[in-house]
Amino acid sequence: MQLLKKALPIVILTFFHFCSIAQKLIPPPIIQESWSLDYEPFRIAGNLYYVGTYDLASYLIVTSNGNILINTGLPGSDSLIRKHIEALGFKFSDIKILLATHTHYDHVGAMAAIKKMTGAKIIVHEKDAPLLADGGNSDYAFGGNGSTFLQVKADRLLHHDQDTVRLGDMQIVVLHHPGHTKGACSFLFNVKDSIRTYRVLVANMPTILDQTKFPGMPTYPDVGKDYAYTFGAMRNIQFDIWVASHASQFGLHKKHRAGDAYDPKVFIDQKGYDTLLDELKQAYLKKIAGN
Repeated sequence: MQLLKKALPIVILTFFHFCSIAQKLIPPPIIQESWSLDYEPFRIAGNLYYVGTYDLASYLIVTSNGNILINTGLPGSDSLIRKHIEALGFKFSDIKILLATHTHYDHVGAMAAIKKMTGAKIIVHEKDAPLLADGGNSDYAFGGNGSTFLQVKADRLLHHDQDTVRLGDMQIVVLHHPGHTKGACSFLFNVKDSIRTYRVLVANMPTILDQTKFPGMPTYPDVGKDYAYTFGAMRNIQFDIWVASHASQFGLHKKHRAGDAYDPKVFIDQKGYDTLLDELKQAYLKKIAGN
């Protein structure tokens, strides 16, 4: 989550106008215009599709027994995601599982709405489940003032690194990468087209919030240790294609433009992944040295 303040988009203001009474929601502390801008959905590789906004990434995985949606964007993004899924020729009602790379309002803001519309089962790591259930109020960086998104309970909790999520012919390995939130996760799985199989990593990159204090905080005593673990764990992942929670993190707009033909090869970018991970680790080390 980048910390550049922008004016709240109309869709978000409208959402909070109608929902603030029911759950006494407060506006998110940070909003960027690119988080709610429309972006043409497209096929990334095999049965993996991009259905998010210009910068907030949402991914649809199509299986033989219904579909999986990873991340739901800001509150009020459900209608845009639905439009994208249907534009690709899929049924919104076929979403059976909802996953999240982490439970900040800009990635799970529409989770409750999409669950209500589709009946999909929400699956999150046990350490992020409290944030989902209280609308982000217990978040170690942004919490304490109330809910920033509609509260919703998870249907299944993940407890261990490399837990699996299965649906139809898909098996997703969940990698626990704590730090950005306590239950932040990346997802590793195979997709295939008529030419080959690709190992895909949906990476929760360990960006560091300005509010994070090292080596620990009263609300997150092990935050320093968790970041150190995650930097080590993410260095050893084997994959062909990687994407992330934010389009800007994996250079989407340099690799793909609206109307481009299907070309999974543009997302094969080990160098880009390694470079970003190195930059984030240096920022982590610099912040530790300054605390």
